[in-house]
Amino acid sequence: MNSALFEAIDNYCERTGPEFWSEPLNALTNLAFIAAGIWGIVLVRRHETGAFAALLAWWAIVIGVGSALFHTFANRLTVWADVVPIALFIFMFALFSINRFLGFVWPRTIAIFVVFIIVTGAITWAVPDWLRVATNGSTGYLPAPLGLLFFGAWLVARGHPAGIYELAGLAIFAMSVTFRIIDPRVCELLPIGTHFLWHTLNGLLLGVLLTAVARYGHARQGTGQPAAVSQPA
Repeated sequence: MNSALFEAIDNYCERTGPEFWSEPLNALTNLAFIAAGIWGIVLVRRHETGAFAALLAWWAIVIGVGSALFHTFANRLTVWADVVPIALFIFMFALFSINRFLGFVWPRTIAIFVVFIIVTGAITWAVPDWLRVATNGSTGYLPAPLGLLFFGAWLVARGHPAGIYELAGLAIFAMSVTFRIIDPRVCELLPIGTHFLWHTLNGLLLGVLLTAVARYGHARQGTGQPAAVSQPA
């Protein structure tokens, strides 16, 4: 195997060396993702929202495990365990929003999803290098807030209760990404950095989104319209 894959990565204030436990807060706060996933699983079972909703809840746990691997074994191999599950969750949640919340049948869902991927991908690609550097690489996550804004506003306009959850998620993301951006800038003042708050708030974000998934994401009944909305327990 290519030895470069095991080359150590030091991207965060908290990390002081290549050792396993050099980012204890960044590692432990991945429990927020796991807690969000467990919360989602419980709600999905309570509201009987189905396999797609359950997959999203379980995938939140995958995000936590993958990120924990990266913040303990920080190298060019484990970075993929960090970024790939996040990207897949963003894509799956977009599909869920289109199909389950907005109520489009699958052919139209796929068409809207492809347009979403093309547009957000183009916007992300067009971000200038200086902005990528200034945001500590956070512009790579642009599809997430763009999706929450677009689909959340669409749902609110249609009077769907999940829209408020998505817009609330957008507000939480704005706070969490701020802490990701400033992490390298506060090292001298705060040696532990602020990246752990990115994890903590994003765990809350997933908890909010999975609550909407469980309560309002029931499968369609073949009409292209939303199924009956489950009332909060």
